[in-house]
Amino acid sequence: MHEGAARRILVHIRLPRTVAAILSGAALACSGAIIQGVLGNPLAGPNIIGVNAGAGFMTLLAGWLFPMSAGLLPAASFAGAFLTSLVILVLVQKTNASRLTVVLAGVAVSAILSAGTDLITTIAPEITLGLTAFRIGGFSGVSAERVYGAALYILPGLVCAFGMAQRLDVLCLGDETAQSVGLKVKSARTVLLLLASLLAGAAVSFSGLVGFVGLMSPHMVRRIAGGEHKRLLPLSMLTGAVMMLGCDIIARTAFAPYEVPVGILLSLAGGPFFLLMLVKGGRSHD
Repeated sequence: MHEGAARRILVHIRLPRTVAAILSGAALACSGAIIQGVLGNPLAGPNIIGVNAGAGFMTLLAGWLFPMSAGLLPAASFAGAFLTSLVILVLVQKTNASRLTVVLAGVAVSAILSAGTDLITTIAPEITLGLTAFRIGGFSGVSAERVYGAALYILPGLVCAFGMAQRLDVLCLGDETAQSVGLKVKSARTVLLLLASLLAGAAVSFSGLVGFVGLMSPHMVRRIAGGEHKRLLPLSMLTGAVMMLGCDIIARTAFAPYEVPVGILLSLAGGPFFLLMLVKGGRSHD
């Protein structure tokens, strides 16, 4: 292969795809760790409670209404993720919902948002030709423009998450304890949900609806490093990035010359993981 062609492939295809996998994995893992802490629910995750579905719906809606404004997609995705997170948080606070109820509510919200996505597809099929790939999730054909544009949201979000780690630890102690040490609980929850939504929304805007990284990564880290968020957040980001990059490499090479979407591999691994957590949670509850 000509050296110039090889360089173009590296710079314009391989490098953006690698960066996309690393950023997406880190962002979704950090988002999952924050959501689990804010809701006090180890079963929560961006895809489980509908955050990814909200981000995906708003991304497609923005692409339909503003087809020439690719720069709006991360912002629209963030808005969808945050609104979904807010709905779940209000449900938890108003009803004292159990962990399983939160998960079921997330499933219901995801179904509603998926119906909205189907409606857009029906009304404007010509602008959603890549919908199937987006729903499954993956990095095939991801553009440098979208990845580096989303990085402007993800990187500051990760830095801010580090800064909120101690407040998240205090918040996990319970509302009364957190208030007794001077933490403004409602403000802290809102800011943390904004961060989680920013990270998940920006990742979904270019990776599609990949799932389970935000659920699995924090649990893997907790078993080794404990639950203190000063360690949990950075290690979850690293674990999520490695997991996503590894799945992308397997997706590209295991079935060559065919490519399996990353979302399929993550679902095959994450589905049993989630079921195992449900079973263990049920036994503990009994």
